[in-house]
Amino acid sequence: MQQPVDVLIVGAGPTGLACAIEAVTNNLKVLVVEKGVLVNSIYNYPSTMTFFTSRERLEIGELPLPSLNTKPHRAEALEYYRRVAEYYRLPIRFQERVLGITGQRGEFRVETETVEGHRGEYQTKTAIIATGYYDLPNLLGIPGEELFKVSHYYTDPHPYYRRKVAVIGGANSAAVAALDLWRHGADVTMIYREAALSSHIKYWIRPDIENRIKENSIRSLPESEVKEIVPGAVIVHRNSGEVPLIENDFVFALTGYHPDFRFLRDIGVEIDANTHRPYCDTECLESNVPGIYLAGVIIAGVDTNEIFIENGRFHGKQIIADVLKRI
Repeated sequence: MQQPVDVLIVGAGPTGLACAIEAVTNNLKVLVVEKGVLVNSIYNYPSTMTFFTSRERLEIGELPLPSLNTKPHRAEALEYYRRVAEYYRLPIRFQERVLGITGQRGEFRVETETVEGHRGEYQTKTAIIATGYYDLPNLLGIPGEELFKVSHYYTDPHPYYRRKVAVIGGANSAAVAALDLWRHGADVTMIYREAALSSHIKYWIRPDIENRIKENSIRSLPESEVKEIVPGAVIVHRNSGEVPLIENDFVFALTGYHPDFRFLRDIGVEIDANTHRPYCDTECLESNVPGIYLAGVIIAGVDTNEIFIENGRFHGKQIIADVLKRI
C-alpha cells in the first residue's frame, strides 16, 4: 500500500487537475486517480472540435493557453493540459478505476482496479470526486442499440465517407457531428423528438445546421423517435403516424450523458430524487459525507449545461481552503 496522502482526487479532467494544483501549491500530499487518460473527456471529443469558449477561460494553474485562435481546438487543449500536468509534476495514476471509498475523514480507504485487473488500495485524509459526466451516455433503451454500427460518441468523420449515417439528437453535439459528417462526404439524417432543434445549440452553429437542413443537404426528421435499429436500417416512428424504414450504415446516438450517480450513492453521498443533484455545501463543496468533496459538473446532477470548465476550474480553491482548515 502506498503512503497515505492528504488529498486523493478521482478524475484527471481540467477540474480535477485544478484541484490537484491547488493542493500541491499549498504543500499538501496529493494523488490523482484517473480511469482513462489525461483529460479523458476532451480526448474523446471529435478530432476536429473547436471549443465554444475563449482560451483564457480554459486556463488553470495561472498558466496561459497558447493558441493562434480565439477559441482553441481540441489538439491545443490536449497539449496545454499535458504541459500543466508536467509543470506542476502532478502525481496521476492512469487507467485505474476507483471502485469504492470507505472509512471517515482522516482515514479513508480507496479501492481501485487497473485495466489489467490489478486491485489497489490507497489511504487518504480527504477525497475529491471530479469525475464529470461524459463516460455514461443516456441510452435509448431500444432493440439494436448494442449493434456494432451504433456509437454514443462521435470522433472522426473519415470512416463514414459515402455511408448513410443517422444522428439521433437535436442538441449541439448532434448538430456539430451532422455538419462534420456531411462536409466529409457522408449522407446524413438527423432524428430528434422535438419539433425544433435545441436552444442549446451554439449561436455560430445554429445558422449553419439550419441552412443545411433547409437546402436538404442534411435530412431532418423532427418529432420523430427511433424505435429499433437493425442491420442496414433504422425504424422510426413519427408523430404524424408515418413509420419509414430508413436505410442506414451507422448510427450516432448523441442524446446526452450523465454523472455516475451509482458511485456517489455507494460511497454514501445523498442525491436528490428529482434533480439528481448530490448534497453539496455551496461554500466549501463538501458532501454530506465529511471529508468527501465534489467538484465540477457532477455537482449539477442531470443539468449538465450548468457547469463547464470555465466555472468548474475554480472549485479547487473553495475545496482546498476548507481542507486546510481541517488538516
